[in-house]
Amino acid sequence: MTASARDLAAATPDTRDRYVDLLRVASLGTVVCGHWLMAAVSGDGIGNLLALLPGLQVLTWALQVMPVFFFVGGFSHALSHRSLARGADGPRYAVFLRARLQRLLRPTLVFVAVWSVLALAVQLAGAGGGRLSGAALRLVTQPLWFIGIYLSMVAFTPPLLRLHERYGWGAFAGLAAAAGLVDVLRFGFGVPYVEFLNFAFVWLAVHQLGFLRADGRIRRPALPASAGLAGAVLLVAAGPYPLSMVGMPGEKVSNMAPPTFALLCHGVWLVGAVQLPARAAAAWLRRPRVWRAVVAANGIAMTAFLWHLSAMLGVYGIQLALGLRLPVPASAAWWAQVPVRLAAAALLTGLLVALFRRFEAPAPATPQPAPAAPQLAAPQPAAAAPRASGPGAALGITLCLLGILGLSMTGLGGLLEGHSATLVAVPLTAPAAIGMAVGGWILVERSAAARRVRLRG
Repeated sequence: MTASARDLAAATPDTRDRYVDLLRVASLGTVVCGHWLMAAVSGDGIGNLLALLPGLQVLTWALQVMPVFFFVGGFSHALSHRSLARGADGPRYAVFLRARLQRLLRPTLVFVAVWSVLALAVQLAGAGGGRLSGAALRLVTQPLWFIGIYLSMVAFTPPLLRLHERYGWGAFAGLAAAAGLVDVLRFGFGVPYVEFLNFAFVWLAVHQLGFLRADGRIRRPALPASAGLAGAVLLVAAGPYPLSMVGMPGEKVSNMAPPTFALLCHGVWLVGAVQLPARAAAAWLRRPRVWRAVVAANGIAMTAFLWHLSAMLGVYGIQLALGLRLPVPASAAWWAQVPVRLAAAALLTGLLVALFRRFEAPAPATPQPAPAAPQLAAPQPAAAAPRASGPGAALGITLCLLGILGLSMTGLGGLLEGHSATLVAVPLTAPAAIGMAVGGWILVERSAAARRVRLRG
């Protein structure tokens, strides 16, 4: 049975860093609200409010908070891996991956399964070619890029944590320097495809800051905040980098896809900025009601993130079904409807969370039977095979992250036509991407199970 938020809050040890839990919820909540507001839906399709009103792009310097979530991920991954490594058998890669993947992939694959059925139904009914339906089937999977990048952070946690423990700030500096070099090769020398390396270097550098936070080594947060902000301002003012810290349709250079050194500076500024109120927030979070709310929100955060665009599209769908005219995006009528749309999207997201939250809850541990008396003559067929659990888990999570990233690019439109998108240099269809993600998860599960057999053998 899953413990309630009240029980979990009451059982929280005094040593827990509650502010990190607040940052996790606040960052995802900001992303959700930002997506709801940016979507400019009209009868012609789905656009972006920031493209219609470029002056608002400066707001992304405060509202593009995905770096904060990845920073928090680094903090929690460091603690989780170290806790596992304190066992008698040392670090257990497959078990670590399995524990991290369960709360990510279970709700994600359920989301993909539901939307795949809906997409097939729409296309079989002949409605998949419409502007709105086609755009919706592409849009709904786009946020999955975040899951794919997060999976790569999970995969690289053990080696990068070892580098952190040896070099500290030097490990972060090495990743940041690599991100800067990539941009030099990209913009200065026109080296093809090199920019895709920054999907790793930029986001892993932000993740590395979480390791430093876990060790209490970000002692003067005003320094990274000011240095990151100054760096981002200089790069945007003097370099080829756009103002917006989120991707804009049709732009020649995006700070997001692939990530740029300017986005890394933005991430450093945000990480420093959110550290400034940490002490005051920690005292506030000791209030029982406040902490219960944060615990409850953390228990549904991933489900809400996965389904929030579905809820927004549902709100517009209800408007069209009722025969209500969609106002021109960014017009006075459009702005007047914003509070109503946001409230309706929040309500519909709540209903979807109530329906699907069970898949985010951690799987109950299977009780192990008491060990029987030793049987000297009993065969041990599984004792040797599990040695490959580490490589198998590594292959599994690689397939998972490539599959999820690929699906974020292909969308679910054109399933019957074999529509594909190019992931770096490899064309990939949605069914192939889904197969990779599912197959990868099975590999991780089998590797972790094999590891447990060896530990008990």
